[in-house]
Parts: sequence; structure tokens; C-alpha cells
Amino acid sequence: MTNSNVTPSSHSPLDWLAHWVNRRGNETFLTQPLADGSVIDYSWQDVDHQARCLATYLKSQNFPPASQIALCSKNCAQWIIADLAIWMAGHISVPLYPTLAADTVRQILEHSEARLLFVGKLDDWDMMQPGVPEGMPCVAFDLAPSQVQAPRLGKIIEDSAPLPDAELDRRKPEDLATIVYTSGSTGAPKGVMHSFGTMSAAVESCSQRLTFAERERALSYLPLAHVAERLMVEVDGLFFGFHIFFSESLQTFPADLRRARPTVFFSVPRLWIRFRLGVLEKMPEPKLNRLLRIPILSGVVKKKILKQLGLDHVKYAVTGSAPLPQAVLDWYRRLGLTMLEGYGMSENFALSHSTLPGEKIAGTVGRAYPGIDHRIADDGEIQIRSPNNMLGYFKDADKTAEAHTEDGWFRTGDRGHIDDDGYLFITGRTKELFKTAKGKYVAPAPIENKLAANAMIEAACVTGAGHPQPFALVMLSEGLPTDTEARAGQSATLQQLLKQTNAGLDPHEHLAFIVVVKDRWGIEDGALTPTMKIKRDVIESRYSPLADAWYKARKPVIWQ
Repeated sequence: MTNSNVTPSSHSPLDWLAHWVNRRGNETFLTQPLADGSVIDYSWQDVDHQARCLATYLKSQNFPPASQIALCSKNCAQWIIADLAIWMAGHISVPLYPTLAADTVRQILEHSEARLLFVGKLDDWDMMQPGVPEGMPCVAFDLAPSQVQAPRLGKIIEDSAPLPDAELDRRKPEDLATIVYTSGSTGAPKGVMHSFGTMSAAVESCSQRLTFAERERALSYLPLAHVAERLMVEVDGLFFGFHIFFSESLQTFPADLRRARPTVFFSVPRLWIRFRLGVLEKMPEPKLNRLLRIPILSGVVKKKILKQLGLDHVKYAVTGSAPLPQAVLDWYRRLGLTMLEGYGMSENFALSHSTLPGEKIAGTVGRAYPGIDHRIADDGEIQIRSPNNMLGYFKDADKTAEAHTEDGWFRTGDRGHIDDDGYLFITGRTKELFKTAKGKYVAPAPIENKLAANAMIEAACVTGAGHPQPFALVMLSEGLPTDTEARAGQSATLQQLLKQTNAGLDPHEHLAFIVVVKDRWGIEDGALTPTMKIKRDVIESRYSPLADAWYKARKPVIWQ
């Protein structure tokens, strides 16, 4: 298939589904692995039939037209089937991250006015369940925890007739399709409203820049509640006709990846860094570099590494959500992986900029996609005008107005610059700037990116507001040795990293010291968002009481 097989007039995922049912109805669309190692394959016809049956059930509930229906599950085939059914029944889907605390679950369900909750694959339903308002009807996916007391989706489908074409809700471009609640890295989640038109505009713009062949393969494992995975997997999959695979669990992920052999693969920086570390644990970097310098052998080594990762068939490898250190990008490109760096936000359905194959300009997220305009405001903020910009924030006209300029451009909150060739460079978040005791502003993100380029460091947070100089909190990569001799070597490496980092910074940005934290920052403890970005306010409040003692210690490297 070429990118033109689905016409721009087809504005709805339901139109795209019908296209593939008619063209490739018996071919596999979704592959769902099970805990026993087996898989279930869903054809395009299967997905259409099951979504129609579920839509019949939803219509039988007599909810008001265009009601909000919530989805809380890890990625699975029934997530997409339920999403399609919600749209077929004329309703609006509200996805929830599968790792939210009960308070946030309640906040989103109540704020969105959800009428029903689909409960799917979850690791800790007991933790989340208290957040479900009493009396809210639920439907359990077949892979939902056994303790979910609700009708099972499989039985509902079995007992329901498929919704006929005459009763299928025909969605218009301006119709609200979904409310996506932000991950809350800067406060309470906001409900970002996207229509079928804004979703369609994003995928059509994507189709003008990237060429997808028929039957591309994608592995879905980052939360579908996030717009980036929603675009890259679900929406692109429906538009271009992908074969979508899912992952059973963290433990089976390597096998799931090898099963899928994806041709399109999207991941966040932290996971790209982990994949690289896994390779370097088996083959130290000096040895790998020597092998890659040998003409004939280098090709064999590259293919072997990519095959072991399950990435040997990848046509486009995309990274986004946060900056990926240039050294890591270069490392993958050296292996022959076509790495694209993308930039987008929940508010523009995750699409505004990306690099292209062959582009190796350091530090850029590429040019704007066709139909999207960008500019830099007087204060350095990046602003975007796009047909895939959100309709606004649900039930929050004030925040919607604050997010836009008087002439209608979306305020990203990111700082950056655009070069003469139209390439965008991001230098940090406007709200992340902090002032030291000397009255100088520090942008932490570029410094964190420099630190994270070191293979020892899995995550970093630069802070120090109100102190003479900033400092860095770092979490070392899992699996590093912890004996006394190893710690001494790690301290020496970090001290050298401190010197190298400061050498490239202005004097007021120089890090006073590096603190190695003993905690493991995670989604569960609130230190990371569901897309694995650091929650700066949480981390800073956790460690700020210790800062005065660290400054008094006057050591370049401090082990907490």
C-alpha cells in the first residue's frame, strides 16, 4: 500500500477500519500474546465484528448521545476494540493510564463525567479500584484481573448482535473523539480534547513525510493512554493497515519484540538507553568499537545486535517524549538503525516536528510537518499553529485561553530556536527555569541531557534554586556493581563527568556536585510520569531538605 490508498476525505478511524475490512478482511490486524505463551490473532473482520457487538451493548445502556466512556488497561487487543466500539456507538473515549493512583483515577473519572469504565489488563487493580466512584458501571476485558467484579467483554460480545450499518454512528470531523488527560508532570491532569478531524489531520500530515508500505508491523507496549502511542500505533495502524502486536509482560518483552520483528518502532529515551546498556553489558563498548572498525566484521556485528534486540527489520525507529542524548542517537545510527527524533505534545496529538532518515544535525527535532507552522516568541517560547491542535481543555475555558495567543497559536511552554533551514532546537521548558542565589537563571534540561549521555546514568535531575550553584541528582543504571571497589571507580567516572559537563557550560550553570541517589525513581512512587519523564517537583521536594548538608560537604560526588 502507498500512503494515498486511504484518501484524505476519510476522516474517521471507523472509515479506515471499513477500508481494510473490505480489502484485507481475513488478514491479521492484532496479535495478542497470553500468559501461557500462546497468541490470539484477530483479523480485520474479527475486530470489526467484535467492536460492532460491543457497540450494540453500549447503545443498549441508553447513555445520552456523545457520553464519555473511560478505558483503563495496559495495551491489549481489546483496548483497541473497545475504543472503536465507543466511537461506533456515538460516544467519546477517555483513556486512563494503567498505573495511576486511586485519587487520580477518581479525579479523572469524575471530571470527565464518565458513564462507564472498561477495566483491562492491570498490575495493581487493588490499588486503583478505590478511585472508581461507587455505582459506576464497569466492563472487564477478558485479560482483566480475576477480582474485577464486572461483566466480561467476551461474554458481552458473544451475547450481542453486531451493530448494523444503518445504526452505526457516522462521525463528523468536528465531533469530539477522545479526551486525553495529561500525565500530570506539572500539576493536575488536564483533559485535552481531540476531534476526529484533529486526529485525522495528524495522520495525514504524517503520511506526507513518511512512507509506509502495506502490512508494516508495530509492537504496542507504551501506554495507549498517551497520544504518542495512540498516534504511532492505533491511529497510524488503522490508517495505514499495520499488523499490531502487543506485549504480554515486562518479563516476556524481549520475546514479544522478537515475535513482532517490528518495521515501525516507537520508544521513549529511557528505554532506548536501557536497550543500549543491555548490549554493552554483554559486549563492553571498547570491544564493540574495535569490532565496528573492521570492514567485513562490522556488518555481521551490527546485524547480530539488532537481531538480538528484535530490531533487525525496523524501517523507522522513533524516539520522543523527552530528549535522547546525542551520543545514544549516534550509537544506534552507527548500528544501522534509522533513528528519527520526534516532537509533539498531547495538545497537538503528538505531531509537529521530526527528523528524517539521513539527517544527522545534532540537537534538532527536525522541521515542522506539512501544514504545521512554528515560531519563536520574544521570550523564547516555541509556538505552534496546526490543524491537529486540540479543541481545548475539557471544562476549562480559562486554561484553554491561557494556552493560546491572541492570534490563535498554541503556547507549548518549551523554549527553543529555529535555524535558517527551519530546523527546531529545544532548549528546555519555560517553567523549569530556576534562579540561583546569584540571580542567574538555569535551564536544567540541556544539562540533564549531557549527563544522561553517560551509560552509567539512567536518569538525572538538575536543581538548586536559591543556592549559589546548581547541582545534579542522578540515578545510576540498574545492574551496576555496588561493592566498595566498584563504587570508587564509579565516583572517579562521575567526577570526570562533572568536569567535562561544566567545561561546556556558562559559569553560572556549573554544577557544584553530583548526588547519587539510593532510591529507584519509578512511576509507582510518583517520581516519573507514565511516559517515564521525571516529575521535577516530586523529586525536588523529596531531596531539597538534604541540600544544605550536601553544599557544606564540599565533595564533587556524594552518595546519598
